Amino acid sequence: MSTHVYANLAPMGWTDLTDDDDTKMGINNVSPYIWWEESADLYAPLMATKPNTAYELPYVNISYKGRDYRVSPYHLQIVWY
Repeated sequence: MSTHVYANLAPMGWTDLTDDDDTKMGINNVSPYIWWEESADLYAPLMATKPNTAYELPYVNISYKGRDYRVSPYHLQIVWY
């Protein structure tokens, strides 16, 4: 069984991140597969210092093809096949 990590990245739409060897994700900047297998860390503050703003919502940093993205967990999909 193969695990694939997809992210909804602008302007490409849903993109398979596991196909690109240079893609890095999460706080530790690891490959998408390792990110998923090692607990899928998100930035999610326990206490909001700026409530009612988008700055402290949970997100994942993704570096894909020379661009950096800040992606909501709602825009990620994990697929096994």
